[in-house]
Amino acid sequence: MLTDQDVVVARRRLLSLHYQAGCGHIGGNLSALDAMLLTHHEFIGDDDRFILSKGHAAGALYVTLWSQGRLAEAELQTFYKDGTRLAAHPPPAGVPGIEFATGSLGHGLSLASGLALSNKLRRAPGRVFCLTSDGEWQEGSTWEALIFAAHHRLGALTVMIDGNGLQGFGSVDEVASMGDLEQRLRPFGVEVSEVDGHDLAALRRVLAQRFDRPHFIVMKTTKGHGVSFMEGRMEWHYLPMNEQQYNQALAEAGAA
Repeated sequence: MLTDQDVVVARRRLLSLHYQAGCGHIGGNLSALDAMLLTHHEFIGDDDRFILSKGHAAGALYVTLWSQGRLAEAELQTFYKDGTRLAAHPPPAGVPGIEFATGSLGHGLSLASGLALSNKLRRAPGRVFCLTSDGEWQEGSTWEALIFAAHHRLGALTVMIDGNGLQGFGSVDEVASMGDLEQRLRPFGVEVSEVDGHDLAALRRVLAQRFDRPHFIVMKTTKGHGVSFMEGRMEWHYLPMNEQQYNQALAEAGAA
């Protein structure tokens, strides 16, 4: 079972990963890390699949795979470097546990729905988990995938929405408000839950539920979670950390 200490270790490794690479997108990685860790450590077996639709949180996925021993430390150290398999967004091949190349326009929900339908038609076991951002719910393709998944009653599909409220150009409400996303999803005939995306016990209870139709989990999260100067700040969608910021972030992340 995933522990709070496991999360601390992963959060510190994520911070060092991004600092050493000199890259940004750390805010959205921190908001999604808890859910990614819990899903992989407790819910994904050999027959299950995970699709990271918000591909700019690739660092959190790499660290999650590293925490399971599926990605070696030596390879993790190549993140963002020339010739690496661990690019800023998930690669199309070569990393166990990563099914597709995805990104801000990766259409992850469409890909996950296709996998879930394939399983259903073949009567194959396994769940398909998909992690989306809240900003990508402004994209028409995401809603088309929702319609598709609802129509085919893809009960093996679980969609987690990282609702940190911020995207590249401001807050989700300012850029293109969707209002109450949970209430907008319900009329499509899917199961909808809302949960604190940083509460492991609450997440565990929600993820354990199974339905005969797609399950959409709206996670209330904080961009830059666990680092005071990043929390709720849009600029940490982009900025890399300097040395002083990195040291403060590590101190706030807790002792490994």
